[in-house]
Amino acid sequence: MIASPALSPSGCLLVPASPTSTGADRRPPAIALMGPTASGKTAIALDWAQRLGGEIVSVDSALVYRGMDIGSAKPDATEQALVPHHLIDLRQPWQTYSAADFRIDALRVIAGVVARGRIPLLVGGTGLYFRALFDGLSPMPAADPALRAQISAQGEQRGWAALHAELAGVDPAAAARIGPSDPQRITRALEVWRSSGRTLSHWQSQPRAPTRLPVRMLKLALWPDRAVLRRRIAERLEAMLAAGFLDEMHRLRATPGVHADLPALRAVGYRQAWAYLDGAGDEPTFRQNVLHATAQLAKRQLTWLRGEPDLRRFDPADAAGRAGLEAAIRTFLPA
Repeated sequence: MIASPALSPSGCLLVPASPTSTGADRRPPAIALMGPTASGKTAIALDWAQRLGGEIVSVDSALVYRGMDIGSAKPDATEQALVPHHLIDLRQPWQTYSAADFRIDALRVIAGVVARGRIPLLVGGTGLYFRALFDGLSPMPAADPALRAQISAQGEQRGWAALHAELAGVDPAAAARIGPSDPQRITRALEVWRSSGRTLSHWQSQPRAPTRLPVRMLKLALWPDRAVLRRRIAERLEAMLAAGFLDEMHRLRATPGVHADLPALRAVGYRQAWAYLDGAGDEPTFRQNVLHATAQLAKRQLTWLRGEPDLRRFDPADAAGRAGLEAAIRTFLPA
């Protein structure tokens, strides 16, 4: 039986040094700072990027969209001016951005940061993006723009519920994961089926191609006490509302091409705010809905992080945890 990983009193996961942390690995260093939403990743990343001469690479599926600033807790202009930030504001809310897009962009950006003699700090909580970068992607048929446009037109004509039913007939596993009001993912699943004769679930079950990053990666996770995290989530929501989150939502709703079914608008907070502005419930109910959805997101993120290999966990509110975090980084980086 394999023993459970040991934790220090500060909550730091005690992980033996891996072979890649020795001098035998000549790849340049990079740091991945992960953690649940509202755990304080932005502040710590800014501090370390300035101290180490680093550049921040966002690993957050909401930050790629322009105009979604307050509700996504996007670093503001002052914070972005302190150190270079990458993979922020890449798309309009109605445009698509996939994990495959992220992997391509992240590898390009990391190479550029390293070429400038700086340290990439990959910061965020989107596990799907981290997984795409660390582990690669399953083989998948290339996009077919003409077929995609055809399916999209059918969805508008027949209704997306009808296309979701068609998907359920050929790929019930994918249909169970994809809601009937998710046009983007329904379109992609049917596109894969029609273009290859094999289901999306089939392709996703295929072994991923071996991948080796061009950097050696130190994986760190902020791991706050649950009560502290709940308080931080509540405080951040109040700060967002005070900063004009609902005004931001009004602007988004008035933007041509933006509607509630877009993948971008399914982000936690935005989905609940859209429903509230549509008249679903009063303001206290809206706040409780956002807090509940954010807590559920944090729980899913922590579940994913528990399964991530070679991950070191630190409680950022604990003095020993902060010291352990600093020691881990200093040990990892060359003198």
